[in-house]
Amino acid sequence: MSLLKFGSKVTALLTCSLILTGCDEATDKPITPTNIDSNSQSATQHSLNLSMFKKGAFLSEPNIVDCETAQGTKTKCYELITSGAPAGREPGPFCPRTATDGADVTGSWFSKEGTGDLVDLTGQFILKLDEYYGDEKWVLYDTKTNKIRYTATKESCSGAARPDVEEQYKQNCIECELSYLEDNFSLTYLIPVTPIPAKSSGRLRTVGIALDGTELSGPAPINAILGSYTIAAFDDCGGHINLHQGYHYHSTTGCTNSDDTEDGHAPLIGYAIDGYGIYAMRDASGKEESLDECRGNTDATRGYHYHAASPSENMFIGCLHGQSVRPAGGPPGDHQGPPPGNSPDKH
Repeated sequence: MSLLKFGSKVTALLTCSLILTGCDEATDKPITPTNIDSNSQSATQHSLNLSMFKKGAFLSEPNIVDCETAQGTKTKCYELITSGAPAGREPGPFCPRTATDGADVTGSWFSKEGTGDLVDLTGQFILKLDEYYGDEKWVLYDTKTNKIRYTATKESCSGAARPDVEEQYKQNCIECELSYLEDNFSLTYLIPVTPIPAKSSGRLRTVGIALDGTELSGPAPINAILGSYTIAAFDDCGGHINLHQGYHYHSTTGCTNSDDTEDGHAPLIGYAIDGYGIYAMRDASGKEESLDECRGNTDATRGYHYHAASPSENMFIGCLHGQSVRPAGGPPGDHQGPPPGNSPDKH
């Protein structure tokens, strides 16, 4: 999420350089950005393959522009402009409405253990949050009717989806709608054509971009969310909406996966802001690879690349292996959050 700061029209400058490898709704024909020499790019292993993004991922045809990394390296970047909505599907559902709402009509949330799959955000789960977190103050429902309290308006979405939750919006399940975004809302990602290894690993804010054109976000501020007695509901794909970032992911559950690979390697889900590909956690046989501190490794086919963490770890990758474009990306005031297993500050 980063259910955080809100703005009107947004430009998030991100870095990436890519080798996108497939998705179930890829464009019928490869998109050829303007002012690019396709012959020179075809020989580059990590060149961006735009045809692997889902159809409708971009608002306009990608372009090549001059850019500069935070470390001062001048390079070329793809300029990708998106709408803040996942291409090919409608987000949701998110919060339950009543105590009887089951997993088929509700979304998901981080497991309190901070690892493994997301938990189903059913009506019964909401009713038992006091037991789940061991804190009797949790009451996100009307005790007389068992109806769940949720943010049903743009105003309540804006008031609750932020680190300093307004008092009247505490004890709510938070959900927002794409219709709440400003007219002509857009996000612009700058993605280096070729990744540039950094001398030391870099800090993460915004992680990158998914194959459906939406943001792979940095850690959600779990302590702020739970400390305000709110649940920032995800849909079953591990994403949600705020007014600053539109729809964005905090977990990967398979919704953005590319097609299966011929060699059985884990499918691609998107790209980090430094340009290296991010792949699913496990390969076709269910195995995990040996990874470095950034959750990356190297093979002959993909070069250096990352593997995403489990859905409830509140992270995709551990750090950046490559240089990121100036500015480093992510919305202004973006907050880091600890893993969901950490106890929230009580108040």
